[in-house]
Amino acid sequence: MRSKLFVPGARPELFAKALAGPADALSFDLEDAVAAERKDAARAAVAQFVASDAVAASGKTAIVRVNAPDSPWFADDIAAVACAGTSLLNLPKIESAQALQAAVRAIEAAESDNGVQRPIGLLVNIETPRALAAAAQIAAAHPRVAGLQLGLGDLFEPEGVDRRDRANVHAAMFALRMAAAQAGVFALDGAYADLDDEDGYRAEALMARRLGFLGKTCVHPRQVALANAVFAATEAELASARRIVEAAAQAPGRGVFVVDGRMIDAPFLKRAQALLATAGRP
Repeated sequence: MRSKLFVPGARPELFAKALAGPADALSFDLEDAVAAERKDAARAAVAQFVASDAVAASGKTAIVRVNAPDSPWFADDIAAVACAGTSLLNLPKIESAQALQAAVRAIEAAESDNGVQRPIGLLVNIETPRALAAAAQIAAAHPRVAGLQLGLGDLFEPEGVDRRDRANVHAAMFALRMAAAQAGVFALDGAYADLDDEDGYRAEALMARRLGFLGKTCVHPRQVALANAVFAATEAELASARRIVEAAAQAPGRGVFVVDGRMIDAPFLKRAQALLATAGRP
């Protein structure tokens, strides 16, 4: 999931175009992008589209960002979109393991009502200081949690933290990445609102990639190519990973071996295997 493109739930005329585009994942938004008076119409449109044959045939990851669990729209959201076509539910405003577990219970009930056979995974937003402090506990709170997504706008702006300072961004990214690693889930970088600042977007994406993030969110189609380019594995990286995996197969039972002049042990092998497993996947 190199790129995750936000698609406003209240703009169904954009759905098919986004599906035909180069983003690895589409995140249909029922939360911030939809005014209160349009929630019902947006919910119905998104539910119909994610359940369509076109989405199933696309190979893309279909994500739906629902409204917060303590909002008046959450129950209706999950009743509509906790369906077989939804790859991941994106949960905003989660600040504790207990809140995550309560949301899961509601999702389980909706899935049962909808006849869902395979539990839907969760992408959990980490977008407040409290959530960041509890990120590892949130990520480990339930097996459904597939990943954590960093929301720097919500995290920084209310506190007056300067996002232009790379040290501030790195600190938040590193904290979230280590929390995700502790729980064994992926980390996904969040949105970058300045559409004209491609250098800023690329710089954040590169930082996230160096920290082991899976990909970055896009709020406009023009950002998708940037994310795809930054997070794509290079041929050199793939070739190195193949040599590591091949060397491990030729040295069964050896915990340490040498590839390209480097000492390779279990963590390096695990990284090489993961790189090859995800290469080319959405």
